[in-house]
Amino acid sequence: MLYGGIDEAGYGPMFGPLCAGVAVFEIPDLADGALPCLWQTLDRVVVRGRRDTRDRIAVNDSKKLKGSHGKAHPLTWLERGVLTFASTIEENGHWLDALDDQHLLDTLGIEPIHGQWYNSTTDLPLGRTVEQLRIDRNRLCRCFDDAQMRCVWVGGRAIGAAEFNQRVETAGSKAIVNWEQILALIERCWIRADGRPLILAIDRQGGRMRYLEDLGIAWPSANRRVMTETPEASHYILSLQGRGPLELRFEAQADQRHLPVALASMTAKYARELLMLRLNRFFMSHLPDLAPTAGYVQDGRRYLREIEPVIETTGITVQDLVRSC
Repeated sequence: MLYGGIDEAGYGPMFGPLCAGVAVFEIPDLADGALPCLWQTLDRVVVRGRRDTRDRIAVNDSKKLKGSHGKAHPLTWLERGVLTFASTIEENGHWLDALDDQHLLDTLGIEPIHGQWYNSTTDLPLGRTVEQLRIDRNRLCRCFDDAQMRCVWVGGRAIGAAEFNQRVETAGSKAIVNWEQILALIERCWIRADGRPLILAIDRQGGRMRYLEDLGIAWPSANRRVMTETPEASHYILSLQGRGPLELRFEAQADQRHLPVALASMTAKYARELLMLRLNRFFMSHLPDLAPTAGYVQDGRRYLREIEPVIETTGITVQDLVRSC
């Protein structure tokens, strides 16, 4: 059966894309109905924290893994987890031989985003060597073999400012735009499951407790059943002709309960950070003394003021660059 997670990154910033990530694993069928804790299953090579005397791979909520530690690149821990897990997927066997951010985004299924500021590429990896990543990959593959499991998909989606603004105007809120992106990834996962039972864990959307009606709008032909709806968790089973059963688990702090959600969070954040590197590179090529931005509102306002001359000379449309909310 398949066990996966979905999460987003970049919900609040005014610059850069809204991204979502997904990670799906093939695991043995559940004997007692209880999902395994994959942090425990993969304990030999995986850990939650980035400081570890056994040099294990950190997998956690992306906000806990981005940042500098000594001389390390700020994206080191995000990158290590995403690239290592993705490289274990069978079709990515020689993936690490010549990798840049465009190759990664293509592999994740992230389509090109409108804007000349996204036209450059970045060589990868940034914080590890290829040889170190190969060692990580081999260790993780051996652990997968012992646990009779494997990673079958690490993917994502990204919505740039131009599309984001258009969709917010149509939908009425960015919460709906984010929900639609989550639904699109659920649909991809359900199709890729190819008839196998699939469980997807997803973080609560704005603290909501009930999702049955919205799931019916997304899949009107599906049979839907509520398993539980509580302040902590809302679980549903969907069945649709020609597909295997889909169980959706919307849970508070899902990235702390489910390793696939944590890895999805890391994937979304890593993809967003790579795209922000491109954005900053473009404007810094015009303004060498410009300080880069992470895109969040307070610093984003400073950044927007400072890049006004570039916007004017290059003919950039602000609505294509800056998110409306």
